[in-house]
Amino acid sequence: MPDPITAVIADDEPLLREALVRELQSLWPELNIVATATNGLAAIDALIRHQPDIAFLDIQMPGATGIEVAENIADEWPDDTKPPLIVFVTAFDQYAVDAFKTAAIDYLLKPVNSERLQATKTRIEDRLGGGASDTITRLSHQVRQLLEVEVAQTDESIEPLRIIRAGAGDTVKMIPVEQVALFESADKYISVYTTETEALIRESLRSLLLRLDREKFVQIHRGAVVNLNYVEAAVKDDTGKLTLRLRGIDKTPTVSRVYRHLFQAM
Repeated sequence: MPDPITAVIADDEPLLREALVRELQSLWPELNIVATATNGLAAIDALIRHQPDIAFLDIQMPGATGIEVAENIADEWPDDTKPPLIVFVTAFDQYAVDAFKTAAIDYLLKPVNSERLQATKTRIEDRLGGGASDTITRLSHQVRQLLEVEVAQTDESIEPLRIIRAGAGDTVKMIPVEQVALFESADKYISVYTTETEALIRESLRSLLLRLDREKFVQIHRGAVVNLNYVEAAVKDDTGKLTLRLRGIDKTPTVSRVYRHLFQAM
């Protein structure tokens, strides 16, 4: 007998999460739901631990959004194991359409109805049955597209960042943004590295990125953004890990799978 198809469901709304479980159990009784998660961080843990065939991810969750969960999976998934097919679940129609077109096998609008779920089941079975299940390279590409959609939806009236107000000990430093070589997140803070100093700001990396010049600053990992003017070389080791050498900075940040394409010509 073939192994049962497995799934993880992540949604922070208990009633909607339980409703999706019931609908799936009724429509697809042979599907093995190996775990449910109530937030994005728990979803990442469940996906890595169980390595299911399918991930039903709510777009809006505390801890990490569905997009951030997909990004984590693209970075952390074992090279020799196929990643899950992603189905986004959302209450926001316009966001769901973008997600479906870029980084998901399908999307479901809340509240989920049986007819729409049947279409999703058919789509998943066609993908799995045809032997064309997602590879990690494909998932990385899809996540990259989704992140680009997220950036494109940003309010264009947001003023670009010119000066970084960052703490260094008891001092608040005013750092021109073009002098920053690397932003690196840690917990609730971001470390700001220049050739002369290291300081801290309290902000999320994602919100910071939206205010940076996208011609100069690029994300290379979910926890790092570099200034391309300071990148001297991209170095790949024997395991395929890619790191950057930065001018004047004693740091070698790692480039994740999602962003390796940026340095293929280096």
